[in-house]
Amino acid sequence: MPVCLNAGHLRIGRYSEPGRIYLITAVVDQRQPFFIDWRLGRLVVQELHQAQEEGWGDFLTWVVMPDHMHCLVQLHDKTLAELMCRIKSRSGLSVNQALGRRGRLWQKGYHDRAVRREEDVKDLARYVVANPIRAGLVTRVHDYPLWDACWL
Repeated sequence: MPVCLNAGHLRIGRYSEPGRIYLITAVVDQRQPFFIDWRLGRLVVQELHQAQEEGWGDFLTWVVMPDHMHCLVQLHDKTLAELMCRIKSRSGLSVNQALGRRGRLWQKGYHDRAVRREEDVKDLARYVVANPIRAGLVTRVHDYPLWDACWL
């Protein structure tokens, strides 16, 4: 299991509640657009799937953009800090290996927002999967290769 240094300092005052749904955003270091190559983005997707299969949380929807990712996740018994440490460190290792590079892939930290009401979930999911359209990468979300939603 990877160790995230200073993870506690990044999360001071934050609380991770099992069963709660969170909207999370993580950004690539220096906003480098590594995931414009969808094959590299699939390495991040593999880590999301693996974390879900291992019971860390249920990923309701996600999108991997060229330089960041968004996801809606319902936590199980791990904290957000543990979940994000796992995903970022393992995907960073995979992407670096694929590129033959070293160094940090992701910016330190991440942004999270607890979803407060059940009716917010589908609206937030629509917001997440529409990111490639708003960014001008595609005109239809189905034309973008790096997204999914549990309702489809």
